[in-house]
Amino acid sequence: MNVFLTLVLAVQMLSAVVMIGLILIQHGKGADMGAAFGSGGSGSLFGASGSANFLSRSTAVLAGVFFACTLALAFFGTARPSSTGGSSVLERAGAPVTAPANGSANAPAVAASGAAQIPGNAAPAVVPASPAAAASGAAQIPSK
Repeated sequence: MNVFLTLVLAVQMLSAVVMIGLILIQHGKGADMGAAFGSGGSGSLFGASGSANFLSRSTAVLAGVFFACTLALAFFGTARPSSTGGSSVLERAGAPVTAPANGSANAPAVAASGAAQIPGNAAPAVVPASPAAAASGAAQIPSK
């Protein structure tokens, strides 16, 4: 499978480079506009530019090859099974986070579930009130 992906990537890169070269050597449609307003009569100012030549047809074929390679790489890039859990991004986001084995102080804590990672689902922090504030009714006012 790895050889196939490498081959598709090589075909995509080659088609992109050749397509860039073909586009750069083509004669632009706006090149005849100056002749239309000055001397000479060019019928391609607002009309049809005529039949497609070899360069434009080969550019269209290479664009199709590039598009097909891009779709193939996107399909096979997301079709790999993940080792962290589910098959979708949302299922992998709900997987528990494990601490690194090196025991660093900055290691993240292990999440109980994916719901703990969603903002607004965490329980509100309870600030213990002092006994004097509880007697005066000031315990209902949050302190900083």
